[in-house]
Amino acid sequence: MKKTKLLQSMLLASAVAASSLSAPLMAADVPAGTKLADVQEFVRDNGAEPGSLDPQKIEGVPGANIARDLFEGLLNQSRDGKEQPGVATSWSANADNTVYTFNLRKDAKWSNGDTVTAHDFVYAWQRAVDPALASPYSWYMEIPMIVNASKIVGGEAEPSSLGVRAVDDFTFEVTLEGPVPFFVKMVTHTTMFPVHKATVEAHGDKWTQPENIVTNGAYTLAEWKINERMELTRNTNYWNDAKTVINKVTHLPIEAASASLARYRADELDFGNFPTEQIKQLRKEMGDEIYITPKLCTYYYILNTQVAPYGDARVRKALSYAIDRDIITEHITATGQLPAYGLTPEIIANFDPQAPAYASMSQADRVAEATKLMAEAGYSDSNPLNINLLYNTSEGHKKIAIAISQMWKKDLPVETSLENQEWKTYLSSRNEGNFTVARAGWCGDYNEASTFLDLMTSTGMNDGKWINAEYDELMAASKTMSDPSANYNRAEEILAEEMPIIPIYQYTGVNLIKPRVGGYAYDNPEGNVYSRDVYIKAE
Repeated sequence: MKKTKLLQSMLLASAVAASSLSAPLMAADVPAGTKLADVQEFVRDNGAEPGSLDPQKIEGVPGANIARDLFEGLLNQSRDGKEQPGVATSWSANADNTVYTFNLRKDAKWSNGDTVTAHDFVYAWQRAVDPALASPYSWYMEIPMIVNASKIVGGEAEPSSLGVRAVDDFTFEVTLEGPVPFFVKMVTHTTMFPVHKATVEAHGDKWTQPENIVTNGAYTLAEWKINERMELTRNTNYWNDAKTVINKVTHLPIEAASASLARYRADELDFGNFPTEQIKQLRKEMGDEIYITPKLCTYYYILNTQVAPYGDARVRKALSYAIDRDIITEHITATGQLPAYGLTPEIIANFDPQAPAYASMSQADRVAEATKLMAEAGYSDSNPLNINLLYNTSEGHKKIAIAISQMWKKDLPVETSLENQEWKTYLSSRNEGNFTVARAGWCGDYNEASTFLDLMTSTGMNDGKWINAEYDELMAASKTMSDPSANYNRAEEILAEEMPIIPIYQYTGVNLIKPRVGGYAYDNPEGNVYSRDVYIKAE
């Protein structure tokens, strides 16, 4: 399906009165004549307890959602995902697009009243690549080829040699090793947010606690009750506080969709989720509160290639081929998701992923090929493959895991045991390689195909430790190409040939939003929402 048709079908399916949520450019843009509620508090389901609130340590959507409220980077995103001013009011590049200069606003303040300067960005970016911090996103700083980033991450150079500098207090300069066309898109990511050096150095690992934290975003952290709630209140020193309407934001770590729905029904949430199997009934009850839109995300399983037999591509391909993705998307997720046969979702900007050959096979033919591959790898009914399938605690992930394990059992000599872990433990297990097959999902950090394909490079967030020299070379070469489509398609071909991951479906955003909520960017393709854009209407 073409991207335009996909977007249209998702928006139509959502049965949303789009006018109910305005499209702000920066901070809350309240339409004339709108009567605001006396109490401006926004309560949202955040899905899970974040692993960290430290911008350079954040890994995963729960932490990023909160970080966008607490901190502000050089640039922000508009509702449609376009770059717009943040701490930087303007930016420019030299003739060969290797030196970028960001001009910072002079009225940006930290929550303690200190001025936000270019030195704060230098400190944060050097911190992100410093092996001593062991940032799970250090690889992200290598993607745009910032001078010496790879050497620093690899322990071959000092963090101070990173290609960033404060020309003066309000001019931040970044030097790249080559022209990277999408570099500006990347600076909206949390890893590149500034942090307050004196606070980090004074409090160490405890600097993000409510009593210590200093932030530069629209909010600061007032209370953090682990596994219960996180309350944020207005940062009155924020440069655009005058246009912020919401006074308090509460993020709740609700992992079960059924619990989210119950709390939403009880009017305890302004933004929530629901079990997708209830979509038909909920459309009847609250159709104008259901929002379904395409998201720049892919759901997949990781195979640990360092553990036998997952180093064998025949086994990996057999497990992939035996999954009937149509059953998953039509009967389990059932809210507009599309089957995925590659890593890059179809709505990605400036690239049309070509479907791999196995995508056009019938499911019967895929199963026949899977059976053949498993036999070649030495597995049979008398010698089945025993799989441990790891997923983070979630009713939705469990249902998918059960369905896939049944598909494997039905068509292959495979026995599967399921293991769920809470979010932080699950991330640790994946990062440390303590799994054989694990559920994963990736939402683009910026709207360009490399945000997906770079995951599978030998230096990417490649928890299965798969390595392919040609793949690495293709992705390295793509960075400075004006049109890297050929490289991207060949990279997808290699993933289909080697199957180090099993793509399952392309996400949609599926949410419940109260009619009283205005300004919520439900259709941002990357799912990036800033609570400062939101307001609560009088009922």
